[in-house]
Amino acid sequence: MGTTADLAPARARSRAGRGWTLLSNHGHVLVCLARDPRMRVRDVAAAVGLTERACYRIVSDLVAAGLLRRERVGRSNRYTIELTASAGHPAWRGMSASRLLDIS
Repeated sequence: MGTTADLAPARARSRAGRGWTLLSNHGHVLVCLARDPRMRVRDVAAAVGLTERACYRIVSDLVAAGLLRRERVGRSNRYTIELTASAGHPAWRGMSASRLLDIS
């Protein structure tokens, strides 16, 4: 059985391998849908590294926050970024989604 000291390098490796990203999962989902508005949530989840269920929850959050609009097209959805919506964090106050994503 390993000691705590034996586990420390493994923990450090797992943290180093995982790293960090500039955006939250919500930001990653928003960027994916800005690039391809017809992308399926299943594909967004795979691209971002989330479960499909978590990705659906994030899309719902973005719709509720007014950053994303979901439109039914046949049997699939099409997503539109609400370009004038605020980014929703005090640090980004006054910055629109279009400016944040630089897709204006």
